[in-house]
Amino acid sequence: MKFDILIIRISFVLLLALMGFLLIPLAETSYLQGFGFTERRIISAFLGVFISLFIIGFEMRAREATIKSVIGAAIGSILGIIGAYLLGMLISSQETKAVAAEMKTFLTVALAFFMGYIGLMVGAAKGEYIDLSVLGGIFSDKSTVQQDLRILDTSVIIDGRIADVAETGFLGGTLIIPQFILTELQQVADSPDSSKRQRGRRGLDMLQRLRNNSKIDIQIVETDFPAVKEVDLKLIELGKQLDAVIVTNDFNLNKVAQLRGVLVLNVNELANALKPVVLPGEAMRVFILKEGKEYNQGVAYLDDGTMVVVDNARKLIGKTADIAVTSVLQTTAGKMIFGRLWEDNIESSSNSGENQMNIHDSRSVGFKKATRELRQTTIIEELE
Repeated sequence: MKFDILIIRISFVLLLALMGFLLIPLAETSYLQGFGFTERRIISAFLGVFISLFIIGFEMRAREATIKSVIGAAIGSILGIIGAYLLGMLISSQETKAVAAEMKTFLTVALAFFMGYIGLMVGAAKGEYIDLSVLGGIFSDKSTVQQDLRILDTSVIIDGRIADVAETGFLGGTLIIPQFILTELQQVADSPDSSKRQRGRRGLDMLQRLRNNSKIDIQIVETDFPAVKEVDLKLIELGKQLDAVIVTNDFNLNKVAQLRGVLVLNVNELANALKPVVLPGEAMRVFILKEGKEYNQGVAYLDDGTMVVVDNARKLIGKTADIAVTSVLQTTAGKMIFGRLWEDNIESSSNSGENQMNIHDSRSVGFKKATRELRQTTIIEELE
């Protein structure tokens, strides 16, 4: 695309140079009386080149402007030229004795340039106030469409889960990695503390993994804020400047960024939202890891780290047990699940006369009976 534009610009320059050489607009000017006919052709060709370069420079600047600025500049210049024309008519209507003919010409041309220039500059500056929606969507400014930019924090890079989320395609847009984040990550990787050094190297490995994925758009920006010392505040300033979202798992950065009006995506909140929903009465199989705080309790953990407290499971520490969920408690630290052993649940249900299957229980009666017999056999073998 850039090569095609270069070809078009070169062709435009050559075309105006050829027109100046053939049409000779400076043939009758009195300022070139000392030059011959061929010299005037060459000077006219150079004039065409100069005008074409000026037009190309104006075009390059106009390409970077928004559609609102272009429309405002066009409207302003048109109004300026109309105003200059009306003033020129007023000057031309004056008698020759009052204003000389040369002065009339000079004032008319000067007013045209002056009013056109003022209208162009003022219209371009005030073009952002134009509401394009009244035009029914005829004009659409692609540069005004908000870009989907996401800035990665050091903590979320070291965590590593961001790479898995990005590879699945759920984290779209462009991932921005500031240079000061890379510097901090390198300092952590070079730390004399072995734990920090390992975390830093893990973060560098995660970055390399993200960059090796061709489906993920990664950009490293050199923007820095020397007046700001803390990295978290630099992230917030960069987020405000780029109108980007900060991706982190730092609770404090999350709160400060929200107070400063910067959007934040917290990976921990995403993980909590994706935890499976467990309802009372459902069955699950867990590994009893340790003893609970209350008497005869056992504690287990799910794969996502959710704590499961099981009644009467102290005797099964170090073993796998089938439990029935009795309640679910949502706390600020996460979710806690309370349950009882599956055979205890069956016994309590049979004693209360509830013979029909729980609506949340997907296990068959035969599986329940086999599980109960297996548990009894395990307990007898432990006693022996």
